[in-house]
Amino acid sequence: MLRDGGLVAFPTETVYGLGADATNDRAVAAIFVAKERPRFNPLIMHIAEARDAEALARFDARARRMARAFWPGALTLVLPRAPDCTVSLLASAGLGTLALRMPAHDLARDLIRRVGRPLAAPSANRSGRVSPTTAAHVAAELDGRIAAIIDGGTCRIGIESTIIDLGGERPTLLRPGGVAREAIEAVLGPIADAAPDGSVRAPGMLASHYAPELPLRLEARTVRTDEALLAFGPALPSGAAETLSLSESGDLVEAAANLFAALRALDRPQFAGIAVMPIPDHGLGLAINDRLRRAAAPR
Repeated sequence: MLRDGGLVAFPTETVYGLGADATNDRAVAAIFVAKERPRFNPLIMHIAEARDAEALARFDARARRMARAFWPGALTLVLPRAPDCTVSLLASAGLGTLALRMPAHDLARDLIRRVGRPLAAPSANRSGRVSPTTAAHVAAELDGRIAAIIDGGTCRIGIESTIIDLGGERPTLLRPGGVAREAIEAVLGPIADAAPDGSVRAPGMLASHYAPELPLRLEARTVRTDEALLAFGPALPSGAAETLSLSESGDLVEAAANLFAALRALDRPQFAGIAVMPIPDHGLGLAINDRLRRAAAPR
């Protein structure tokens, strides 16, 4: 199906991806149609082996250090396109850079090897909505819009990859994710934050993203009786219409894995909104809070 230009959702360790042959313009265009995704929002290319990436983008010493440290894994590198890069320009939204990742999921990598081409694969959901961490989530979002879904169970990490831009002089964090900033800085040294200029240089940078239908109220220390509560840690405010905990023990790894499934489970019309308890802003908490702020942003 992928070789013929079809769209196939497949599991990774982060979230389910909506795969298409990255070298096929029509297949890449079909991703934007299925997701109702803005054309200026670039995609991530998934590869099976590090050597495959060097045929698509220009690697320097920093990029090779990062690939050795974190691939396969939840890290995306944004690098200058190679002169003979075969990836569709639409996949990188016309930019001179390319976002590349090697997933740490045996099924995903085996699929990419069998196709024999890089796969463009954003999250397998409609644009701006909550990312999918099970095949059932994909079916709820995209049934009838894509050729197939490969069911690989629940995603282990449950939050998208960290994106680091190495196209400039100083490494820049474009999106926090499944690899903690502290781990990256241990390899690269200090990294810059993306300038708040509204430019979209990588997926997940839109102000409103990952959003449920209900409004989110962040940093909630109290909860109304008509609100659902997305809880974290052992001490909970009372009075919520329904409560789901990301992690009763306050474990950020467990919280990241549960985030998107919990948002989907609480996104029901009998509630007026979802109150979200404070999440520590370090380690994977940085990525969790990034997703929550975008989910709560004005639509």
